[in-house]
Amino acid sequence: MFSFESALKFVAMIAAAVLASTSLAAAQQGGKYWVPNGQSAAYQASDARKSEKPRGTAETRKRAAYARMHDPAAPKGKEHHLILQVNSNDPAAMNLTLNNATNVAEYYKGLGEKVKIEVVTFGPGLHMLREDTSPVKARIEEMALSTPEVSFKACGNTQEKMQKAENKSIPIIKQAEVVKSGVVRVMELQEKGWAYVKP
Repeated sequence: MFSFESALKFVAMIAAAVLASTSLAAAQQGGKYWVPNGQSAAYQASDARKSEKPRGTAETRKRAAYARMHDPAAPKGKEHHLILQVNSNDPAAMNLTLNNATNVAEYYKGLGEKVKIEVVTFGPGLHMLREDTSPVKARIEEMALSTPEVSFKACGNTQEKMQKAENKSIPIIKQAEVVKSGVVRVMELQEKGWAYVKP
C-alpha cells in the first residue's frame, strides 16, 4: 500500500519526466515552439539551410550594420546633403573634415544612395584651400579623383582681405570654387535643407 509520501514522489517523477521531454523537443526544434500543421519541420529545414551558408565577409556585415543604422523611413532615391564648415587654420581640423567627408560618402555609397558634401571655408580656414599654404592640398587632389561627391568652396571676402593684408595675390587650389561669402553660402544651403556640421 502506497503512503502519501510515496504518491508525492511518484507525481514529482512524472512531472520531471514531462518537463524533460518538453525541453528535449524544444531543443530539437532549435528552441522554437511547436506549431501545428507541420510547420515545425519547415523551421528545422530552414535552420539547417542557414547553418549550411558560409559566414559573410566583414564588408557584407559592415554594410548590413550600416543599413540597420540607416532610417528605414527615409524615402528611397533621396539625395542627402551635408555642409562641412572650416573656419580655423588648424591642420587637425582640416584633416578631420576630410575624414568626415570621406566617411559620409562611403556610408551612402554602401547603401546605394546619393550624397552631396560641400566643404565651405572662410576666415583662417581659407588656408585649407590656399595653393600656397594648404597643409591638406595633396589629400584634396586625391579626393577630387576618388570622391567626386565632395566639393570645396572658398570665401571670396576672406580671399580679398588676405590679399590686402599680405599685399599679394592669394591663389586658391584648382579643386575649389570661390564664392562671394562663405558664411552666406552656409546659410543658403541650410535654407535649402542641407545638414550642417562643424568638425
